[in-house]
Amino acid sequence: MIKTAVVLVGGRGLRLMPYTQDIPKPMIEVGGKPLVHWIVDWLIENEIKTIVFGVDYKKEAIIDYLKQQHFSAEILFNDHHNAKGTGDAFRLAIENKGINDKTFIAMNGDELTDLSIKNFLTFHNEHKPIASLMAYPLRSPYGILDIDHEFNITAFREKPVIDNYFINSGIYLFDRQIKSYLPESGSIEETTFVKLAEIKKIKAFKYFGFWRTIDTMKDLAIVEEKIGVLKEV
Repeated sequence: MIKTAVVLVGGRGLRLMPYTQDIPKPMIEVGGKPLVHWIVDWLIENEIKTIVFGVDYKKEAIIDYLKQQHFSAEILFNDHHNAKGTGDAFRLAIENKGINDKTFIAMNGDELTDLSIKNFLTFHNEHKPIASLMAYPLRSPYGILDIDHEFNITAFREKPVIDNYFINSGIYLFDRQIKSYLPESGSIEETTFVKLAEIKKIKAFKYFGFWRTIDTMKDLAIVEEKIGVLKEV
């Protein structure tokens, strides 16, 4: 099983202002507790033993909160204040905390999911890439029209999930070889993943369960509703 996770929680969350004026985005409350708490709970449920948080913006809020909790996992922090992009932030966390696991999970700290890491790992072990990416079907922000050859509108689909196109969820499994591909500058999507795609060493694990990144107030409201439903079950 995977034992270690690296989670980047240093973003400013500008699209969630004014909520993120005084706290970082992962400290925004969702369903009665901070987003970062939900992430830790999910990782522990999936048997993660060590979680390294890459911190920057308003880092004291995250550090103080997590230190006050009594999680069963070891919680570590890496300050990547001078990091030049997400690729560099992941690199610094891995190097500074001496992560040398054969395989570990890496992710952004602004999302919630019910993904089974065990199933994700099974896929990763079968294909043996350097990186596996959880790919999620594209959710259209617009209503979609079905139009026939005579220009008749045959159906209206309001903001559907388009399951033949997939997006990067921001949740990854990395082989330790990833260290050689992490840059000192630039986003991981525009550097590391481009190189791995060229040599066919990055795979897409298609997932159709629950996943949501929290970028806007609308995202927050949707996740709040989802959590409310789960609490009632």
